[in-house]
Amino acid sequence: MNRWLTGWRVFTQIVDRLRERIEVDMYPVGSMLPSEAALCAEFGVARNTVRRALAVLEAEGLILTIPSKGRLVVGGDKAKDEPYLYQAIAHELRGQIERRELEPGAALPSESCLRRRHGVSRSTVRQALDVLEQEGLIVSEHGRGRYVRR
Repeated sequence: MNRWLTGWRVFTQIVDRLRERIEVDMYPVGSMLPSEAALCAEFGVARNTVRRALAVLEAEGLILTIPSKGRLVVGGDKAKDEPYLYQAIAHELRGQIERRELEPGAALPSESCLRRRHGVSRSTVRQALDVLEQEGLIVSEHGRGRYVRR
């Protein structure tokens, strides 16, 4: 017999576990959290309990709910006007360029690396890179890759 757990102590424990996973990059910025159903199965709780936990994380600015898509990890430093994955990826790379983690002339991570890191399609990564190219932050060299503009 499968018994669902509910209650204040359970949902706060779920909040703590998910927050920790976000902080240690088990769920990196720009990635999607598992579905409510998957979290219910993992923690052995009712859907309402999971939703209460997710509401707390959203109030803290760690995740963003995107209707019909799921919950996007934003890590607390992303503006709420970036609801799409390509925007979150562009935001992360823009931040690395602005903080000089990616120096002028440095190669950006490859499309396949970005795809694996964020768990997204190639077209999503390309859309993010196109945004940065349109902003003049990066340049593309055919056959060689993309680089931070000098």
